[in-house]
Amino acid sequence: MAQEVLSITQLNEYIRGRMDTDPLLTQVAVRGEISNYKLYPSGHHYFTLKDESSALKCVMFKGNAIRLRFRPENGMKIIAMGRVTVFPRDGAYQLYCAAMAMDGIGDLYAAFEQLKKKLEAQGLFDPTHKKPLPKYPGTIGIITSSAGAAVHDMLRILRKCYPLTRVRLLPVRVQGAEAPGEIAAAIGYANHYKLADLLIVGRGGGSIEDLWAFNDERVAQAIYASNIPVISAVGHEPDVTISDFVADLRAATPSNAAELAVPDQDALRQNLDAMSTAMAVALNRQLKAARQHLNTLAQSPVLRNPTGYIQQQGKGLELLKNRLISAQNQAINQKKQRYIAAVSKLDAMSPLKVLTRGYSMAQTSAGEVLRSVHQVELRERVSIRLTDGILSATVMDKKEESQ
Repeated sequence: MAQEVLSITQLNEYIRGRMDTDPLLTQVAVRGEISNYKLYPSGHHYFTLKDESSALKCVMFKGNAIRLRFRPENGMKIIAMGRVTVFPRDGAYQLYCAAMAMDGIGDLYAAFEQLKKKLEAQGLFDPTHKKPLPKYPGTIGIITSSAGAAVHDMLRILRKCYPLTRVRLLPVRVQGAEAPGEIAAAIGYANHYKLADLLIVGRGGGSIEDLWAFNDERVAQAIYASNIPVISAVGHEPDVTISDFVADLRAATPSNAAELAVPDQDALRQNLDAMSTAMAVALNRQLKAARQHLNTLAQSPVLRNPTGYIQQQGKGLELLKNRLISAQNQAINQKKQRYIAAVSKLDAMSPLKVLTRGYSMAQTSAGEVLRSVHQVELRERVSIRLTDGILSATVMDKKEESQ
């Protein structure tokens, strides 16, 4: 009896038919840890469930995924319910997940949370420690694998956006046991020799195991100690590592890190054109204002007839001189009148005026005016002042009269 020869399609369809009728496979619940999780724009979720020794490919279509109460993440331990069947085109079986529930957190995820809490308590995530990025970096250091696609994407974007910057590649391993030490050493090397104005540290996407080097404390401490600003560019947008929390800036992807690191030359040109236009407008405005001011000056009487201006100022000066002379004469007359009045008062009070009326004034030999008989003695010489001269006399007698 000849053996029946089947096509691959026939064989795959046969296997799928047997699996679709197996009661265990049509409604199964599987416990495992999520790895290689991807959410596509279509809304479908693709991931791998794994345990200590095996792995199972899984898919959860959008219709079932919208009923999830949590966001699946790499490292989560879950229980997935659904059916196992063959996808005939690829000849590979997978779990078509209809529902899932959390069953705890995987070992890697638990280690991630533990280190995150430790470093946060030490202040490594403090926003006040984060350094601003240079606006126009002269040199950018990229710390990543030289063989990965990420470095080529970053170089392409940097050349396109800002070709003025220099790029220094510091190649390191980005996964495996040696990777954390190499990454931390490269960051320290770049700082010691001041190789760059900005560092981009990261790699392309992968599973949580692939990205684990960037969840290492040695890398976190090196980023924190860096005097050069650091952009963390690890994996895809949903991927979050310890490096992202410590770095001065987190980029969603390596390509996004290159975009954030430098200004866009097209935008710079537009800004320069706008500034040039604004400067031209401002300069024209200043020239117009200066021209108007010059025209105003040209129409002024001073510039049109300088001698007339001098004559006008001369008249003003003459008027001011006359006012000063008049004020001076007035002040002198006032003082003269005050002087004459004072002299008249002094003359009226002069004792010499009394002598003209027939009185005389007696004085001692010392020149003191005699007011009392007690001021002189008998035989003492005195002088008597009259209106037309002075008499000398001797006291022959003195007699005191009661008042």
